[in-house]
This record gives sequence, C-alpha cells and structure tokens, in this order.
Amino acid sequence: MAGAGVELQVGDRTVRISSPDRVYFPARGETKLDLAHYYLSVGDGIVRALRERPCMMHRFPAGVARGVAGGGKVHQKRVPNGAPPWLETVRVEFPRYGRHAYELCVTELASVLWAVQMSTVEFHPWNSRRADTERPDEWRIDLDPMPDCGFDTVRRVAHVVHEILAELGATGWPKTSGGNGLHVYVRIEPRWGFAEVRRAAYAFAREVERRVPGDVTTTWWRKDRDPTMLFVDYNQNARDHTMASAYSVRGVPEATVSTPITWDEIDDVDPREFTIATVPRRFAQLGDLHQGIDDSVYSLDTLLEWADRDGLD
Repeated sequence: MAGAGVELQVGDRTVRISSPDRVYFPARGETKLDLAHYYLSVGDGIVRALRERPCMMHRFPAGVARGVAGGGKVHQKRVPNGAPPWLETVRVEFPRYGRHAYELCVTELASVLWAVQMSTVEFHPWNSRRADTERPDEWRIDLDPMPDCGFDTVRRVAHVVHEILAELGATGWPKTSGGNGLHVYVRIEPRWGFAEVRRAAYAFAREVERRVPGDVTTTWWRKDRDPTMLFVDYNQNARDHTMASAYSVRGVPEATVSTPITWDEIDDVDPREFTIATVPRRFAQLGDLHQGIDDSVYSLDTLLEWADRDGLD
C-alpha cells in the first residue's frame, strides 16, 4: 500500500501523493497523507505566510524519525527538474559563491501540496518577496531560549517585546516556533537591504536586553552565552537566513506546528500542544490569526537611529 498513490484536488490542480501511508511522524504515527491533509486544512494561512517569497524546502524523504537520528534531512533551495509547468519559481542570487537558484515561489495551495509530494515537511521562506528579493518587507524577532532557559522566561521577554513595539508604533504578529521559542513578525517598508534590516533588528534586540538584562542576551557566539538566558536572534534577518513560516510543520517526531497566537495567549500557551493533529481544528475555529499582517507597515527609521547611537554594525 505504501506505493499506491492518492490524487488530491487542490483548486484547479490535481496533485498526486505517492507513498501516502509512509509514516513521517512516529510519535503518533501520522503519515505523508496526513501531512498533505494538514496543509490543505490551513491552506489560506500557509499560502499567506509563503506568498511570493523565495522558499527553501526542508525535505525528509524517509520520514522525520530517520531525519532526526540519521541525517536524512535535505535542505533544498532549487526546484528540481520535472516540476509541473504551473509551479512558480523566483531567481535568487548567492553573490558569495557566484551562483543563483530558482527557488519555490508559492502563489497557490497546489504549490504547497506539490512540495509535500516532494517530501517537504518544513517551509522556510525569505523575508523578502520576488518583486525585489534584495529588500525585505518583513522584520523577524526570534526569541530563542538556551538549553536551560524555561518557557516562563520566553513569556516574560515576549511581553517586553510587545511593550517596545507598542512604543515604536509597530504591530507585531506572534507565533510559536514549533520548538521552544517564539517568533514575532513585523511588516516593514521594503526600503532597506538585508544589512540595514539586520542592524535595525540588532538595535531592537539590544533594547530588549537593556530592559531585562537578567533574562536576555545578544551575545552572538553560542559558546559564550549563559545557558539559562534567552537569545534574541537578530541575525535571522541577515541575507539568506530563513525561519519556519507560520503554519509550517516542524521536522520532529511529534509533528509540532509553528502556530500564530494572540498576545493575550502568551501567558497560557503551551507550544507542544500545537501539532498537525490539533491545529486544523484551531484554524477552523479562529481562522488565520495573521490575516491582517499586511495591513500595518512599519518604518525602520527609529531603529536605525538607535543602531547609529549604539554604534552597531
């Protein structure tokens, strides 16, 4: 049965899922077809999160268990030969290596399901769009706890992040990471390159650190960080750095999902409860909590002034 294919109707497209019964997530036994049905259930949300962005695919051809234990995870930038003619791509440059790639560019849900057929579990989009891949329109705040940092610290720091964003007049859109941290996205004017967006993100991270120095570090080298601290990872805004999108499943046996939440949920949320088994019902009840993300666009001018003040590179 593992070799028998299933055809799914996705809008006007038909996408074939081969090996639908292959177990991808051993904690509860979800299969490749379960993964496809999950992405169908959050279709509007995942397409909104990925729309017109270059997207790296994190593929697990043998399922997640082997990927975790045996290095079976594939980071795929290039869309392979043989992709359907309707699949859209975007060319991105890698100046350091003198190379380029045509990456997946999602404009419809069928593209997501095609990627699932290619054994993609995680979707990692750029923070820029194909209209100008060199000028991000998204600033990403990554609250990344060190190994001995509890989630209560993540919650405390998230409230500080919310407070500073409010002072700046910026609207932040939080989500769980699918792991132990939280992400907050802010739409920005696409006026600056990656280096300036990173500088702005660094200035913000330093301000968070100043307000809660006992909880937060901006020390870059992991070996130099206190393992009880939370790292505000500003470098997630550097060129060609990507993060799992909203509604992306994570490549772990429990099939956790990076899930949009409200600020009011911060104190009670348990990220481990958001999985491909639970998020579809939540999405059906609440819709996409990031639906309005494109409506509030922030200028980085103040943060860049902070970066100049602090002498940040």
